[in-house]
Amino acid sequence: MKHTKKVAGLAGIAGVLWVGLTAAVAASQKRLLFNPLGSKREVLRPYSSGHRTRPVVIRAKDGTRLSGWLMTPPLHGPHPAVIYFGGRSEEVSWVARDAGKLFPGMAVLAMNYRGYGDSHGDPAETHFVDDGRMLYDWLAERHHVDPKRIAVVGRSLGSGVAVQVAMERDAHAIVLITPYDSILAIAKRKFKAIPVEYVLRHRFESVKYAHHLKAPTYVLRAEQDDVVPHSHTDLLVEKLGQLHADEIEPDSDHLNIPYLETTQQRIAGFLRQRFDLPLAADTVDGAATALAASTLAGTSASTGASAPAAPTNP
Repeated sequence: MKHTKKVAGLAGIAGVLWVGLTAAVAASQKRLLFNPLGSKREVLRPYSSGHRTRPVVIRAKDGTRLSGWLMTPPLHGPHPAVIYFGGRSEEVSWVARDAGKLFPGMAVLAMNYRGYGDSHGDPAETHFVDDGRMLYDWLAERHHVDPKRIAVVGRSLGSGVAVQVAMERDAHAIVLITPYDSILAIAKRKFKAIPVEYVLRHRFESVKYAHHLKAPTYVLRAEQDDVVPHSHTDLLVEKLGQLHADEIEPDSDHLNIPYLETTQQRIAGFLRQRFDLPLAADTVDGAATALAASTLAGTSASTGASAPAAPTNP
């Protein structure tokens, strides 16, 4: 009897501890997932040598002030453009500093999330995604931007924002740096004894949306990544609607990968390649014009001009 009571007592204590731990994770999940306090200004006076750089403040739909930088090429547009979404602890002033190498000849919008840098408000998945869509639309309306040639670039946590924005906007290209299948899956891996699926509000389930992506997607992984294991990137890549390439950056880790010169060259090369290709509508129209011209000239339709072949995805 005493042994039974002892076992029951221990089970009761374990149950209380389990409930307490679950409650603690639920209460502190925002602090665990977002780290705005670690996002101090990385570059004091952000400036791109290849762009006109200016700080911008944009109001979210609910009036929240979002702060960041808009970079535009010195030549008259319209230009292809990029919108950048940063990581968990990332303040994005460094993007302005490195934009000349990362995004040459492209307009660039890099805004800090709510609560990050000089942006107001509280971090949350719904806010990040809603703001991301709004910022995409804002960028598309600039007179120096070609609205049909806008790419989204997301790093780590921001890859989840980029995926959801690209799903609902007509992105021309997508770059995902150290992306994951879902924050929920990573949390379940880390907190195995806790029913995370019942308490986690900010799930960033990119794997659910990946098959909706229509734009060519370039995935770049860190060689040594102790934050997003490659297995979690594998699950996302398997679901992507149009994978352009899935590459590993040598001698990189989760923190240093975007700052490496080779990483920046890879991203710039992919985006230049995509932006230099004719738009689908232009290709179709060009093919129809060439075919009509060959027919009028009395040539066989089989020898008429055809649209350029699309590059084969690796």
